[in-house]
Amino acid sequence: MSSKERSTRTTVLIAGAANLFVAVIKVVAGVLTGSSALLAEAAHSAADTLNQAFLLASLRRGARPADARHPFGYGQERYFWSLLAAFGIFVAGAGFSVFEGVLAITRPEQGSDALIGYIVLVVSGLAEATSFVRALLQFRGQARSRHESLVTHLRTSADTTVKAALFEDSAAMVGLALAAAGLLLRQLTGSSVWDGSASIAIGALLVVVAVRLGLDSRDLLLGRAADPQDQQLIRDRIEAMPGVDELLELLTMYMGPDRLIVAARVAFSDDIGAGTVEDLAERIDRELSDQLTATPHVFIDPTDTASGSRGAGLPGPLLPEPEPEPAGEAG
Repeated sequence: MSSKERSTRTTVLIAGAANLFVAVIKVVAGVLTGSSALLAEAAHSAADTLNQAFLLASLRRGARPADARHPFGYGQERYFWSLLAAFGIFVAGAGFSVFEGVLAITRPEQGSDALIGYIVLVVSGLAEATSFVRALLQFRGQARSRHESLVTHLRTSADTTVKAALFEDSAAMVGLALAAAGLLLRQLTGSSVWDGSASIAIGALLVVVAVRLGLDSRDLLLGRAADPQDQQLIRDRIEAMPGVDELLELLTMYMGPDRLIVAARVAFSDDIGAGTVEDLAERIDRELSDQLTATPHVFIDPTDTASGSRGAGLPGPLLPEPEPEPAGEAG
């Protein structure tokens, strides 16, 4: 296991431990105070705990080495488990929160002393803040290594595991603030409508987080290309190779957070042989490995621009050739 994977595993374990701890104390506080917002937050933390188990499974299964059936490894399994985590947030967290909030509004009940609720919210905030800081520091480190801002890296990162932990912890902090507001307003007004509304707001927050994580996982499962700056780096390295006349086509696709397929159709000089092309592909692979955060697998398709032919035994076009026009009927 690489240092990056160990760091990600530690982040997920800290988040899981924090979520499990706060889920238990939120349940106790929610029952004692009769607060729907606290019960919604308990469901939120329980869903997050289940999701950390999914993310841990993704780290273990995604790290399996390549084999005959999966020659590029199992890195994309990380995205499958991240998609399950998003679904768990949506169903277990958001669904219960909205249901509990509607129930509190339609069937108001007078809660007991809210002091225990405030104590639990403070303790939960400390635990969630610890997990949030850990995820934030790792994510900022990733952004710094790519010379990107945190916002840009959040939008383009292919590491859905750390992104899921960061999103969940951020939502947890906002959810605690909503629960505290609902509890305080219920105490001041005597109306459980505020508490129920806070619970529904927490559910809406979880829907947003679940949809965002789900869309990221779907995008990567479908085969997302490398970021524009990485594509430009790859293009520059290939075009700088001796004997390369022109880079005709470049295709990239993530096969996991740490694996990137690079397929290029290249026009070489006439004096370049098949053996030289293979050596150039290996050289490009080595140089890109030092420049990219993901390990590249480089495939070169040499093309003669004059005749449109390719080297013997080499792959065909990277994109499907257009079908010929049907011949017209004889008049």
